[in-house]
Amino acid sequence: MAPKTNIGRLVLLQLALVLAPAASALEPLLVTGAEDGKQLGGHFELWHDPTGSASQLDAVAAYQAGEFSSPADRGSTGLAPGAFWSYFVLQNPGTAPVELRLEYIDHQLISLRAYQRDLGDEAFRQLVDLNLEEPFSKRPVHHHRFVVPVTIPAGDRAEFYVRYGSHQMGFVFPELRISSPWALAMTQANELATITLIVGGLLVMAFIATVSGVATGSRFFFVYALHALASIFVWFTVIGFTHQFLLTESFHWRYMSIGGALSLFTGLLFAREFLHTREHLRRFDYLLLFQMANAVFLVVVAVAEQTALSVISITLALLLYPAVSIAGLMRWYQGAREAGLFTIAWTFLVIGLFTQALRDLGFVEHNMTNYYWPAVASYGEMAVILVAMGIRIRDLRGLKEAAEKARMEQLQESKAMLEVQVAERTRELEAAKNAAEVEARTDTLTGVNNRRSFIVQGQKMLDRCRRDGLSLNLVMLDIDYFKSINDQYGHDMGDRALQAFAREVMSFIRDRDLFGRLGGEEFALMFISAPEAAVQTAQRLRDHVRTINLNTESAPLSFTTSIGLAHLENEEQVEQLLKRADQAMYAAKQAGRDQVKVSSA
Repeated sequence: MAPKTNIGRLVLLQLALVLAPAASALEPLLVTGAEDGKQLGGHFELWHDPTGSASQLDAVAAYQAGEFSSPADRGSTGLAPGAFWSYFVLQNPGTAPVELRLEYIDHQLISLRAYQRDLGDEAFRQLVDLNLEEPFSKRPVHHHRFVVPVTIPAGDRAEFYVRYGSHQMGFVFPELRISSPWALAMTQANELATITLIVGGLLVMAFIATVSGVATGSRFFFVYALHALASIFVWFTVIGFTHQFLLTESFHWRYMSIGGALSLFTGLLFAREFLHTREHLRRFDYLLLFQMANAVFLVVVAVAEQTALSVISITLALLLYPAVSIAGLMRWYQGAREAGLFTIAWTFLVIGLFTQALRDLGFVEHNMTNYYWPAVASYGEMAVILVAMGIRIRDLRGLKEAAEKARMEQLQESKAMLEVQVAERTRELEAAKNAAEVEARTDTLTGVNNRRSFIVQGQKMLDRCRRDGLSLNLVMLDIDYFKSINDQYGHDMGDRALQAFAREVMSFIRDRDLFGRLGGEEFALMFISAPEAAVQTAQRLRDHVRTINLNTESAPLSFTTSIGLAHLENEEQVEQLLKRADQAMYAAKQAGRDQVKVSSA
């Protein structure tokens, strides 16, 4: 189109307004470029496409056929399938081009397409094709809600068709806010500051609760922290900042439903813990468990992208959510003072959620108050409940102090008797402790060190000898043909043989030597001496065992022993020394038993 003077464009605009066909007869909305969130108001008409498959040409045809109409109000269209198309006209009466931002007012929309036709153009051109599941970087305006950049030439007017799409079925707010780029940026900064304040506060509360849980061991502090983190996720996601800052390339609408379900589940879990409904309100506890199951169901259907089932689940959750407030009132009536604050906080959140539900259904007009009410109410709920938990801790501390005072009085009244009882009990405990320690390190049959005690003490002895340069020796020995003793004389005689063997060795060794039973008929002895003297000691020990005689019904029983000897070389662990001694003992058995074999390093 050839350039025109501003006066010529104004004359042409007036002629177009007089002679325009029905398709552009809607009264235009004047814009100047100084708009700061101005809404379309009554300057648009709406058409419902139930199938969601209509193209822009279909929408133009529907408008020319008179199927577009002014909405009854400027709220939500309610829960409906398919898509909605709006038509409106913006007029720039000024002498300079106007750059604008058309902002969708809510966060729940899945897709938005916008088309523009300036005065004199024959066809509409597509401005944007926005989708919630597309990477955030593809948005022409980096905003957590859908924004359409628009430029209207000087003295011109432009017609617009906007398609609002929801997946399968959802809510649509066909209203748009009109702002200059600068005004939109300032509004977004303020919103980001608000949600950052809320998220930061919730993070602080979660941290305080976690620290309190670690300090007190109270489970409900940890559950509260989980609820705070879930609230952060749901509001950061629902309002759109998760897509903008975190999941910029792989966001999906179901994350909003999943976040809501997690917040619902953790909130109900905390309510059960804090109000003790399981102990004091059994019937209400069953209802809360049902709501928690519904939250899990919501996660499942959201992952499966079953929008209708998700809507049913969310609606059921909203209807049952006030039950928690009723439970709080009942616990308050039962005497739990902190339940009063809990009820106030929870009820404030319930009112916010119901207001948002009524807004989604079209019964309440959308505004920034009811848009942010649930998020602010969630923050308030968490703050007030944190105070309620402080009251709970203070009451518990008061009960504890009262109990301690009563206990001290009782102790003072019976001090003498209690001192006697405590002293007697202390002696009993000390004796039991000593007995338990002895039993823990002693073989119950023979009374010598058991394997665990031998290893522990042997390691200390090995470390000391290595440090001081002493010659350490380890002897492994067991009773020859012990199985034959059990088979011929019975296990009772086998036990007597083990006991006699242990007594004989204990009578042979010194107090500083370490002797223990490793298991079965295997024993071990650690002692300090020169290697040559150690061999002689092992030989004398073998001879000493030969002198054992046990009375049986037939004839006296005697037995021999096979001994393996290992001198400490480079071993760091006592198990290594035991292994060499065991190999030497095995060699003694292979050589005919009743012998002493020395292991070479």
